[in-house]
Amino acid sequence: MEMRTLGRTGVQVSPLCLGAMMFGAWGNTDHEDSVRIIHTALDAGINFLDTADVYSQGESEEIVGKALAGGRREHVVLATKAHGPMGEDPNQRGNSRRWLVQEVESSLRRLQTDWIDLYQIHRPAPDTDVEETLDALTDLQRAGKIRYFGSSTFPASQIVQAQWAARERRSGRFVTEQPPYSLLVRGIETEVLPVCQQYGMGTLVWSPLAGGWLSGKWRTGQDAPQSSRAGRMGARYDLSDPVNQRKLDAADALAGLAEQHGLSLVELAIAFTLRHPGVTSAIIGPRTMDQLTSQLSAADVVLSDELLDAIDAIVPPGTNIRADDAGYQPPSLTDASLRRR
Repeated sequence: MEMRTLGRTGVQVSPLCLGAMMFGAWGNTDHEDSVRIIHTALDAGINFLDTADVYSQGESEEIVGKALAGGRREHVVLATKAHGPMGEDPNQRGNSRRWLVQEVESSLRRLQTDWIDLYQIHRPAPDTDVEETLDALTDLQRAGKIRYFGSSTFPASQIVQAQWAARERRSGRFVTEQPPYSLLVRGIETEVLPVCQQYGMGTLVWSPLAGGWLSGKWRTGQDAPQSSRAGRMGARYDLSDPVNQRKLDAADALAGLAEQHGLSLVELAIAFTLRHPGVTSAIIGPRTMDQLTSQLSAADVVLSDELLDAIDAIVPPGTNIRADDAGYQPPSLTDASLRRR
C-alpha cells in the first residue's frame, strides 16, 4: 500500500488502519483466529493498528499483543486509547492525570510492548481541564511510554481549545484526531476535518461502514440482518424509526450506485473516506477473515469526481442522517438541567 504521512509527525502509515474493536468478547472470541486476521492484514501491507483499553475490557489489547509478539512489533504503528470505564471505581476512567498514568501501564502490559506509538483520548471529559490531560500525556511522552498522543471524537471547538492550551503551556499537543466518518455520517466535513487540516493533524476515521449499514446487507425489501452491534444498540437499527428508514433508503441508493460502477458497497464506502484530503487513514474493523479480505481492495479504488457528485446528491456534504452517529453528544444536549433555569 502507498503510505501516507500521519499529520506532521513524519510517521508513515497505511491508508487502511486495522481496528481491533471486534477482537474479543465484543466480536470474535477465538484468539487464534483473531491473530490470523491481524497477521493477514499486516502481510497485505497494513502497518497501522488501532485498539482501546475498553474494547472487551482489555481483551482486544491482549489479542493485539499476542499477534505482535515475535518480531512484528517494531514494524507496526500501534495506537490505543483510554477514557472509558475499566472498573467500578469512579477513578478507573476519564482523562485525569491519575487515571492516564495508571492506565497506560496496564495497556503496555496487555500489549506486551515497551511503548505505544499513538495514545489517544477516547472522548472529551467535561469534568477535566484539557490542560490536566495534556500535561499528563506530555510527561508520559517524555518518559518514553508513548511516542505521540491524539484525541478521538472531539468537537471542532475542543480540538482548537486543546491546540491553544498546548501552545500556551508549551506542552505537547494532540497530533491526531479520530472521528467517525462514512457516506452516512458526513458531519465532520463541516468543521472537524478543516480544523484538523489547519493544525496539521493526522486523522484516522472510524466506522467507514457506518456500523454495518454500508456492509451491503441492509437493503430495501430484505429482512434486517442480525449483528452483535444491533443487539447492543437496538434503537439505532430499529427500522420502525423514520430516521433509520432514511438511512436504509440512502444505503440502498448508494448500493445501486456502487453496482453501476462495478464496485461493492464496501469498496465504495471505504474508498470514499480515503478520497477526502483531510483523511489520513480509514479504520476497518473486521470480525472475520472474509470481512477483512472484502475490505482490503478498497485502498486501490479511485473514485471519479462524477461518482463523488452522485454520492453528494444522495447524502449532502456535512450531513449526519442520524444525529447520535456523531459518536459524542455534549452534556449541553444530553443533560436537560444544563438548558433550564
